[in-house]
Amino acid sequence: MTDTPKPTPEARLEALHAAAPGAVSPPATAVAAPVENRSQWADVWRQFRSHRGAMVALVLFVSIILFVSVGPLIWTVDPTYVDIRARNSGFSAAHPLGTDQLGRDLLARLMAGGQVSIAVGLTAMTIAIFLGSLIGVMSGFFRRLDAPLMRMTELFLALPLLPLLLLMVTLFREPLSQTFGPALGIFFLIVTAIGATSWMQAARIVRGEVLGLKEREFILAARSIGTPSHRMITRHILPNVMSPIMVAATLGIATAIITESALSFLGLGFPPDFPTWGRLLFDAVDQMVLYPWRVIFPGLLISLTVLCVNYIGDGLRDAMDPRIRGR
Repeated sequence: MTDTPKPTPEARLEALHAAAPGAVSPPATAVAAPVENRSQWADVWRQFRSHRGAMVALVLFVSIILFVSVGPLIWTVDPTYVDIRARNSGFSAAHPLGTDQLGRDLLARLMAGGQVSIAVGLTAMTIAIFLGSLIGVMSGFFRRLDAPLMRMTELFLALPLLPLLLLMVTLFREPLSQTFGPALGIFFLIVTAIGATSWMQAARIVRGEVLGLKEREFILAARSIGTPSHRMITRHILPNVMSPIMVAATLGIATAIITESALSFLGLGFPPDFPTWGRLLFDAVDQMVLYPWRVIFPGLLISLTVLCVNYIGDGLRDAMDPRIRGR
């Protein structure tokens, strides 16, 4: 006599399900529901759009970029043309924003000056972010380089930046102007001086992020299987520190624009016939009581550009932080 095998719990569950009134037998294979595939940048853009201040700032910043880039194609007046008979004129059809003390069209000079100021901000920011990211990653990832690189960073932080910039402009202004021309030489000098004295904050931020990433499990796993250091930096470290780098980049644009405007306002920036927003302020100071709009318009554009860049950086910081992006 053989023993009857006892049914398994799965068999009992199926028997109960079949015995239930109105039960429908389950399908042999279940079809998985389609999962929506979303990339990381799609999540970043979705989170960025939820930041109202950043979106308004982005629209205004794009409008300023279009004003300084597309505007000269529509308003084709030469910003350096001198018309003594039309000097100090007010708002008119020929000169919508008036003219300066030499009869130069203020609207055309605002467009041309915006091109130079924004180009200086972008180029100087690129130099500063490259140096800061390089020094921050090297200092945070390689223990032997941490102490000397951080001491050098602290040395640059201790230097008075504005007197250092004034000294650099005074020493190298004439040689670069003779080599590359007055405009291009001063452009190289200003963007190099600003970029070489603005990388320290980015370096300290990136170093702190890299120090935290070094102890994460995926970095330890990559090191345990013999991954070279340069590959760990390019494949694992840099993609995870892009958020602070992007935020530092946006703030660096604003700092560079303000610094260039300050140098031009002090008369140490571009030549007098080469308009920038800071130079327009410098030229209008003597007559700001009689013609206040000459100071208001360039000052408003500088303030609005810096404010928009700061709000965009705030929105990028929230959007690129994985702890906030999933909310």
